[in-house]
Amino acid sequence: MNETDIRKYAGLMKELGLTGLEITEDNKMVRLERSAPVSSNEAVYSPYEPVAQTAVEEKDYISVKSPIVGVFYGAPAENADPYVSIGDHVEKGQTLCIVEAMKLMNEITVEEGGVISEVRVTDGQVVEYGTELFRIRRQEYE
Repeated sequence: MNETDIRKYAGLMKELGLTGLEITEDNKMVRLERSAPVSSNEAVYSPYEPVAQTAVEEKDYISVKSPIVGVFYGAPAENADPYVSIGDHVEKGQTLCIVEAMKLMNEITVEEGGVISEVRVTDGQVVEYGTELFRIRRQEYE
């Protein structure tokens, strides 16, 4: 593999927002890695204004993160209604979205009931392992 190929792959990584890429060619393996860019222009859908996070706020919310690298889809099909919307009540085990990885559709479910307060990614966005997908306000039981 020559320098031109490596530069081409590095450009592809930047274009797709990837932080890692491994290529095997002619029994030789090259792994490219870069730190995730921090961009204030990154699209995050939220009807709420950003607020400073506090310890109290953190315990009131569940952060649902991507368990895999893939493409986020909020609905089961292109023209279908989304699995969940902001304000929806969700129960443990309910499907929130799909993350497609290597042509496999992986359903992401909620582990605790609550109310969807934020959708942190957009449909069709490439997500990394650990990317926050949803914030869910915990249900209060009396």
